[in-house]
Amino acid sequence: MLRGKEARDQGEVRRAESVTRAATCTRASSSEGCEDGEMPKELDWEALLVDGYEPLRKAQRIFRRLPHDPRCKLCQNPFGGVGGRVAGWMGRKPSRKNPNLCQSCFDHLPSGGIEIDVGVVFADVRGSTAMGEQTSATEFAGRLNKFYETATDVLIHHDGLVDKLIGDEVMALFIKGLAGDDYRRKAALAALDLAGAVSDLPLGVAANAGIAFVGNVGSGTVVDFTALGDAVNVGARLQAHAQPGEVVLASELYELIAAEHPGARSERVDVRGRDEPVDVCVLTP
Repeated sequence: MLRGKEARDQGEVRRAESVTRAATCTRASSSEGCEDGEMPKELDWEALLVDGYEPLRKAQRIFRRLPHDPRCKLCQNPFGGVGGRVAGWMGRKPSRKNPNLCQSCFDHLPSGGIEIDVGVVFADVRGSTAMGEQTSATEFAGRLNKFYETATDVLIHHDGLVDKLIGDEVMALFIKGLAGDDYRRKAALAALDLAGAVSDLPLGVAANAGIAFVGNVGSGTVVDFTALGDAVNVGARLQAHAQPGEVVLASELYELIAAEHPGARSERVDVRGRDEPVDVCVLTP
């Protein structure tokens, strides 16, 4: 049986869940995240990704009353303490995408999205194939896991959303609704800090910004929250251009941090598949 405080917290979580469901579900056929006979309402992606938080203010006010920090940046669901344990029992644990967000807010969003301006950071371990050949599989996995851990800490510190950890590469998004008005600047700083934080692996890092489709893509049960579009593709190409130990920033991003990080080398990069070259600034932290 739950103790008094945990029982009260569970009641608050259930109340917040009810408010959340009322805001996101309507009567119809059953769907994930909704009860039988309900289906998701159309999500206000602009409110979530641009204005900053889905309009579920009542649920936020309830969750804020539960102990304690850290919390989901969207719904204020607690992750720590008694409140966090109770919320975790009800499926509101930290998301695999970003421990600053709960599973309910991001992992269970419906399909769809919106075209918005985003910052994107890519980082790739150079020479990982040779590294894997020269070390045991266990040692190789351990080094990559350490890289993932470091990268995740740095990116989240700058309010980035860790999009993918694939093989030897990391991708992160910087979205106004989550990172604030200076999301572009945070993307540039995160790229530099990441390159500086990983000293034991040859790392190439790049950051770009521009319009992308951001939201849940896929079909059926295979759905992923990510970003698609030219800005993302160019970011990946710029990362491939970076030499080990280098950070390649789109020139408009570098302008945001030039006063703090002078001395960048200006280049013009031909990006495969694009007619126009991309102006970049290259730094070595």
